[in-house]
Amino acid sequence: MRALLALGANLGDRRAALLAAVATLGDAVLTSSRVYETPPWGDEHQPAYLNMVLLVEGDSDWLAVARGLEEAAGRTRDPERPFGPRTLDVDVVMVWDPEPVLSDDPELTLPHPRAHLRAFVLVPWLEVDPWAELPGHGFVADLLREPGLAADARDVVAVGTVAS
Repeated sequence: MRALLALGANLGDRRAALLAAVATLGDAVLTSSRVYETPPWGDEHQPAYLNMVLLVEGDSDWLAVARGLEEAAGRTRDPERPFGPRTLDVDVVMVWDPEPVLSDDPELTLPHPRAHLRAFVLVPWLEVDPWAELPGHGFVADLLREPGLAADARDVVAVGTVAS
């Protein structure tokens, strides 16, 4: 089973949080995007994020893995600010087993219900998979040509790799 995980951090040592998550996943990581600095999404009154995506593989409960990574990074959830700042956010964007897994379970909706709106997910995803397709929405490359997303994509700036 493969999964696409989107990671973001905007509190504390952002790069260290991403690096720790990648290190924890170890050999499950098939490939990773570069690290991108992006403006906050959904709640503009907070610091900029560092974002990246990972393509991972294994027989894991990827939601449990994502939550474990967040917990290890000291993530706390503020119900008053669902899109607020965080030490680490890990979203399960897609799962393939081997075909795309579709789920409307409120605990884990697949594909991620807002992935098609988030240039900070789509730009790094396109980097690791130029033929990426988001079920129900089309090819990632085409989505990024949509006027609103194309404008947002200009704000997604590569700043190196997780180790740099």
